[in-house]
Amino acid sequence: MLLTQKRNFCIIAHVDHGKSTLADRLLQMTGLISERDMVNQVLDNMDLEREKGVTIKASAVRMEYTKDGNTYELNLIDTPGHVDFSYEVSRSLVACEGAVLVIDATQGIEAQTLANLYLAIESDLVIIPVLNKIDLPSAHADEVAEDIGNLLGCDPDDVIRISAKTGLNVDQVLDAIIERIPPPRGDENAPLKALIFDSHYDSYKGVIAYVRVFAGKADMQGDFKLMSNGVEVKPIEIGVFSPNMCPIDLLSAGDVGYIASGLKTVKECRVGDTLTDKNNPASHAMAGYIHPKPMVFAGIYPVDGEDYDDLKEALAKLQLNDASLTYTPETSQALNFGFRCGFLGLFHMEIIQERLEREYDLDIVLTAPTVEYKVVLRDGEEIEIDSPALLPEESTIEEIQEPWMNLSIFTPTDFYGAVMELVKRRQGFFVSQEYPSPNRVQLNFEIPLAEMIIDFFDELKSKTRGYASMDYSFKEYRASNLVKLEVLIGGEPVDALASIVNREAAYHKGQRLVTKLKTLIPRQLFEVAIQASADGRIISRANVKAMRKDVLAKCYGGDVTRKKKLLEKQKKGKKRMKMIGNVEIPQEAFMAILKLEDE
Repeated sequence: MLLTQKRNFCIIAHVDHGKSTLADRLLQMTGLISERDMVNQVLDNMDLEREKGVTIKASAVRMEYTKDGNTYELNLIDTPGHVDFSYEVSRSLVACEGAVLVIDATQGIEAQTLANLYLAIESDLVIIPVLNKIDLPSAHADEVAEDIGNLLGCDPDDVIRISAKTGLNVDQVLDAIIERIPPPRGDENAPLKALIFDSHYDSYKGVIAYVRVFAGKADMQGDFKLMSNGVEVKPIEIGVFSPNMCPIDLLSAGDVGYIASGLKTVKECRVGDTLTDKNNPASHAMAGYIHPKPMVFAGIYPVDGEDYDDLKEALAKLQLNDASLTYTPETSQALNFGFRCGFLGLFHMEIIQERLEREYDLDIVLTAPTVEYKVVLRDGEEIEIDSPALLPEESTIEEIQEPWMNLSIFTPTDFYGAVMELVKRRQGFFVSQEYPSPNRVQLNFEIPLAEMIIDFFDELKSKTRGYASMDYSFKEYRASNLVKLEVLIGGEPVDALASIVNREAAYHKGQRLVTKLKTLIPRQLFEVAIQASADGRIISRANVKAMRKDVLAKCYGGDVTRKKKLLEKQKKGKKRMKMIGNVEIPQEAFMAILKLEDE
């Protein structure tokens, strides 16, 4: 097919604005899926994606559509909607020439809509604005179309109004894709240059790389290599998605498809890398390739120590499909053997936890999430730590740096004060504000990541009655006044309960944590002291009282020395028991650090 008859586009939207539903209708209208095979969210083939209504992995599909007697090849690249996967979104956008911007007529423009829109504009894409869910009684289509017009600088009448659920006006979207989005450019005779915008692992064919070919052609006779690491690839299969994998002989400039590489791990074939011909390589790789860097770290431990090997195997299998997951073995005095895992964000962590529990049938304990800190020592050495237990001695530390984020919160103006107060309490500070529409405001802040990863989003939603949305990106590492907050139970430090906190907040956090733990740790036959320590001194203490046996029950009067003798005997027994006794710490105690209500 000629280049002029090809169109590569993606659909971008905020979570739950109808992106996957629109993709379903497009697949139906181009005849790719029959009524019999139709299920909701065709491209979201993971159970978790269907349940949470969120696209987690990018996917691609080739459709054919006839207009004015010409047949056009439409390549839809479906992108994840959640902020944790923004790197995958940016790579998918580079593989396209246009983007369909879907906005919910009942909700209006939201934070991730804007974040993905700005990414699309940076990638020089043609934007087709689409207003979805206009059939709902709560839709205010004219107001939202006006907002979109102000945002994009276009006529509100140019915004296509559809209902993806019923299929109303979806044919107008297909026509707009052909009319407004330019065909791809590329020279079939140049050396091969193909961008990998996603990959997944197949147990028979190895790593399957999803590619957009920018120049040259790829066929089964080729010998390829990856430009970032020099790994050589001999294709096992080349094909396109329609929507299932369909082998073909050749991918040429402008095409979107897949190459089954036979590689044994997704790490060797990362998103954003450039595939080229081994014997006639391209002069330079595609710009913008980075390693996705974990931002949030947590310990994952099996509830039953015998499941350690099963957990190790499960993490290895998950990493085959998800190269952004990192894990290293670690031990904890309280939880024994487990793994320190790195995630792109809190949502990514939740997805991995659910997959371990569902797909691999594991009972696991997750410790409180932390971020990666940079520690500058007095001798000038700089180390990175992702667990409070690894923090060196206080006397050797020059400064501790923590990651700061750019945070955008999009909210109705009624909640301006509530959002300001929430961010201020979390150590963030205000940078700027914009009014994309008369009754909505975009507030820009800078905030430490450590303050965001625990309950921030939930609190934002409750304070704004669910109307606010947010987007964030990494800014820089900054030196902060931080200290290690340790918890001692029965005089023994419990590494899994340690955290790194702001020095000014250490006293209040320590006090609240000790109070919380006092209610969670069961009473023993001896008294247990719970202490919080920071800066080398104890800042808070509470005692869990011992279960008492009334040893005086058999004394009906008589000499007082007899009572004293019995009490003294009991005291000695308790003292001996305390020396050898172990304190049982329940699982809820490890998550107590997450549940500290802000006062």
